[in-house]
Amino acid sequence: MEIDNYNLESDIVEEESTSYNSDKDFTTLEAWRKARIVKLFFYKEIIPFVQNEEKHNLAFQIRKASVSITANIAEGYGRFHYKEGIQFYRISRGSLFELKDHVISCFDMQYINKAQFEKALSLIEDAKITINGYINFVKKQLQNEK
Repeated sequence: MEIDNYNLESDIVEEESTSYNSDKDFTTLEAWRKARIVKLFFYKEIIPFVQNEEKHNLAFQIRKASVSITANIAEGYGRFHYKEGIQFYRISRGSLFELKDHVISCFDMQYINKAQFEKALSLIEDAKITINGYINFVKKQLQNEK
């Protein structure tokens, strides 16, 4: 098929201009903001205390999980359909649980103290509750579409 015979205009997906707000994106979501706080806390307050022999294992896994939380919220927000977005928000929630396991390991191995451990758990729990709420909100939007 020649490109001249292909109607490129018919494949363009356009959003209604009345519903688009350029000042609102994933960074305005409370779920993403709380996940960002978790990520920054782990980068600044947990990873520096992981022993050198664990820098390429546990610290690497912590970095991956921390970044995954915010990245999946962002990617889910960018998806066109609610159902797709929900899947990414669930992956984000799974990364939070992974991070919880990693912080338990850090505490068990005495890389961090009790105050750091409790702060990490508190931030994770707060982010988890907010992400769960956002998932439920998006599910309701999906139901309203039907």
